[in-house]
Amino acid sequence: MKYKKTINNRSFLLLLLFLFATSLISLKTLKKVNINDIRISGSELFSQNDIVKNSSLKFPIRLILINTYFLEKELKQNLSLKNISVNRELFPFGLKVKVRTRTPIAYGERLLNKEKIFGFIDEDGIFIEKQNIEEKKFKELTIKVFGWKEKFKKVLSEIFIAQENYDFDIVKISFSPNGFLTVEEKDLQTILLGFNPNLINYQLQIINNLKNEFKRNNFSVKIDNIDLTNPNKPKIKVFKP
Repeated sequence: MKYKKTINNRSFLLLLLFLFATSLISLKTLKKVNINDIRISGSELFSQNDIVKNSSLKFPIRLILINTYFLEKELKQNLSLKNISVNRELFPFGLKVKVRTRTPIAYGERLLNKEKIFGFIDEDGIFIEKQNIEEKKFKELTIKVFGWKEKFKKVLSEIFIAQENYDFDIVKISFSPNGFLTVEEKDLQTILLGFNPNLINYQLQIINNLKNEFKRNNFSVKIDNIDLTNPNKPKIKVFKP
């Protein structure tokens, strides 16, 4: 009988603890998150105010009402982040935000409402605004990109990959308002690539072959431009004295 009474007392205590914990968690999730409850790691570039300004959340807001997936999507887009994770936490209470910034490999320029916006481009062809880059990451960049648009990301990424793997040195990439692509190589000068993004890998191979061929043969004539809009029929224009 005494043993049974001890078991009942333990069960009662466990039930009380369970009810207390459940009530505490419920109260915590209903508690409102303030700006000071946001904790950021991964970069010192962003502040709590940056998180608020670049999201659609209105603080204070109840913790349980925060859609972390949607918030991650917003912040990744608006802050040009490589990756981000947002977690709701009860202990300590608040939002835990872990960010991973992008590393620029080129200077960038784009038009927004007829105004030139200066920033940077990363290896994925993503445009990064100046304020979203740590200063130490954009020293000694040698490539400049003009006329960036969202639809040119893939082409830019292909060019950057080729730059790493091939023996040429592209210093300038330009997209005209209607999408005509021109690049400038350190020795080959201006190279016309045209409108067809599906040709870019083939065109980059030809640029590499031409560069190697000119090196082997000590080609000394000054080049004006190379037309690869039809990569099967390259045209080389040289300066005439």
